[in-house]
Amino acid sequence: MRLMRIGQPGAERPVALREDGTHADLSGVLDPATAWSFEDLERARAALADAPTVDVEGERVGSPLPRPGIVVCIGLNYRDHAAETGAQVPSEPVLFLKMPSTVVGPFDDVLVPRGSEKTDYEVELGVVLGRRARYLETAEEGLAAVAGYVVSHDVSEREFQIERGGTWDKGKNCETFNPLGPWFVTADEVPDPTSLALRCWVDGELRQDGTTADMVFGVGELVHYLSRFMVLEPGDVINTGTPAGVALGQPDPKPYLRAGQVVECEIEGLGRMRQRMGAA
Repeated sequence: MRLMRIGQPGAERPVALREDGTHADLSGVLDPATAWSFEDLERARAALADAPTVDVEGERVGSPLPRPGIVVCIGLNYRDHAAETGAQVPSEPVLFLKMPSTVVGPFDDVLVPRGSEKTDYEVELGVVLGRRARYLETAEEGLAAVAGYVVSHDVSEREFQIERGGTWDKGKNCETFNPLGPWFVTADEVPDPTSLALRCWVDGELRQDGTTADMVFGVGELVHYLSRFMVLEPGDVINTGTPAGVALGQPDPKPYLRAGQVVECEIEGLGRMRQRMGAA
């Protein structure tokens, strides 16, 4: 099942794509503002055939998920990305958090922060939880807790992240720094999340061209690992890392983002997003 939310910010309504290409309005089935569990998704699946048809043409596409309770991010989780930045491949997952308020729609503007000189792009596979994950025993249990997947753009400001002291969080939590979408694709449609192509373009130039096969820690392993340190709830999102090709890893002068540029991110089977860079 493929779900999106359409409408203006704060007034989005959930819709699902049917096999015949029409869109089903699930407003009376899924709460557009509350995280969805496996039970919610099963109810939506059962209602799909009889739900009213809605025309989405011309509608704003919001994040396909209600605002998550938490966005957990994994750093240096691709071998080629670690190599391009001169970092060692980690022996355990590197964790940082993004505020849920950074989440915006897949075609919304992304704002370059005031004073920024090093805003960077990062296409990532977003993992969405369908049930509570607490002290899971195995990676298989971790994978079984995954409700689905989404394209995530983990926008970063590298000076704030690396050169301003402390943790990475200052470079990760600027407003609009986590577009999601366009689709939330349920896990049954993604039988192997370890073999998906990820790509990112800036002004039409291909910058990132990778595969989730290069991840150091796989999806189930990450959910299992995180459940040892925090309780994950339905609707929470895990950004699983980015492949090589980010501006940080390029020769000087590094091609960091500027207002007016256009970034597009795509993951095989999950869809494509597009953001114009604005100024905060």
